Parts: sequence; C-alpha cells; structure tokens
Amino acid sequence: MDKNLIVIIGPTAIGKTSLGIALAKHFDCEIVSADSRQFYKEMSIGTAVPNKTELQQAKHHCIQHKSINDNYSVGDFEKEALNILTFLFQEKSYAVLVGGSGLYVDAVTKGLDYFPEIDTSIRKKLQEEYTNKGIEYLQQQLKVLDPLYYEKVDLQNTQRVIRALEVSIGSGKPFSSFLTSTTRKRPFNIIKIGITADRKIIYDRINQRVDIMVNQGLINEAKKLYPHKTLNALNTVGYKELFAHFDEKWDLDFAISEIKKNTRRFAKRQLTWFRKDKEIEWFDYKDDLQTIVDYIKNKSL
Repeated sequence: MDKNLIVIIGPTAIGKTSLGIALAKHFDCEIVSADSRQFYKEMSIGTAVPNKTELQQAKHHCIQHKSINDNYSVGDFEKEALNILTFLFQEKSYAVLVGGSGLYVDAVTKGLDYFPEIDTSIRKKLQEEYTNKGIEYLQQQLKVLDPLYYEKVDLQNTQRVIRALEVSIGSGKPFSSFLTSTTRKRPFNIIKIGITADRKIIYDRINQRVDIMVNQGLINEAKKLYPHKTLNALNTVGYKELFAHFDEKWDLDFAISEIKKNTRRFAKRQLTWFRKDKEIEWFDYKDDLQTIVDYIKNKSL
C-alpha cells in the first residue's frame, strides 16, 4: 500500500485551509473537503469557503458542488469522497482531506454504520414539527424513543436529532441500535494531523473571523438565503442567528455576538470529538510546516 491520505483536522478558524494547501503543494496532490458547511454553492462567506486565490493554489473537491435544495447525506459524501480518492490515487501517492466536521472525516477514514431506508414523509413531518414546536419538542421525542442516544447526542444539533428520530420511527428500533462503530479497512494509509492552540487563541481567532465575515458581506448573504431558512443546510451557525435578527427577535449586535458565542461552542464540540481519536498527532497552529512534513513522511508507506 503506497497511497497516503493526509487528514487535516481541528477547530474552526485554526488554519486548516492554509495548511491543507501548503501540504498539497508540497506533496503535489489535491484536496478533498470534509467540511459539511462548504458543500453548498449558495453559502460562501458564512462557511469560510476557500477564496479564489486559495482555490487556484491547489485543486479542491467537494467545495460548493451541491445546492441547499439537494438532499446530500453523510452517506452520499462517503461514497463520493471515496470515488474521488480512488481516481486521485491512480496518479498520485498522496491526497489531502481537510475538514472540521468530525462525522464526515470519520465517514471517509472509518466508514459509516448502515441504516435502513426510511420513508421521506417521516423527515418531512419532523421538519414541520421542528418549525412549529421547536427543538425541545423533538428532544423529548428522542428521550422516549432512544434514551441511550439522547444522552450522547448534541441536543442542539437539529439535523442529528431529526436523523435519529426518523430512523427510530421508521425502523421501529432505537437509532443507537444501528451504531456498531465498526471501522472499515480503507485501501490507503491514513495519516491524521490535528491543529490546535490554547483555547483563548482559538476563541480570539473565531471572534476575529466573524468580524471579517460581517465586513465581507455576511449580512447580505444571509438576507438572500432568508426565504430558504427552513432548509437543513441553513440550520447552521452564522445564518440562523441572522435569521432571528431578520425575524426581529434580536438586534443586529446581539445576533453577531450570538454567532461568535455559538461558533466558540462549536469549536469546543469539535475538539471534544477529535480528542477521542488516538490516531491523531497534534501540532500547534504555529508549528513549522517542515515539522509536519517530516512527520508525514515518517508515517507514509
């Protein structure tokens, strides 16, 4: 096995994009994005999609290749990413996977549990219940149908709660009963690089990034997306807070402060998820590129 997938992970705003590009240039290879917020072509500023200069420096896959109206699951991403990697490894010994979405990174590196096909009307009904009754109503349903998963899931993540409910309702079995955590062997070597910093630095970088996004036009971008606010893809930090502002629930300054707060919380959850993975080698965000390159070469096959 002489094919190597370099996986770059870490909290939001830590510098994964720039490191991924630097490594892709060094190893003469291409990048697959595993950031679930960057799949959608209608969302740019609020998802920190690589800019034109960055995209020109290294070829990226799975960036703004879907519409917010598309049904695109983590299972769909797993299949697409593996097909892309199969193609890339025909010509190259390396590829880079960059992302802060732990579930999507795991889909490529470990494989997903398989779930039964569920009637789409169940998800539609749950979406309507969320719109009309709120996330707390769905949380209580999940507590009854799958108390085990209720204890471990991020209860504020509407998409995860709805997914667990639709499987539990559609199959008649708890969602957690389908979670086997069986790692599937991939036909390539996996080298996981984690980038981090002191928590204060991470939080300061997040606050600065949000200010930059606002200056770049985040509010106007959110206004264009506001008519579609009930779509799953838009139930994400950076947009839902501004939708609350447009609904006249919050003033603008408070909405922006909520974006910063919720992004910091998201970063904390990212680190909690990734730190469970003992295969990750952690580096400080200021570490020299050559230090990381040397580590990758030592781990390569």
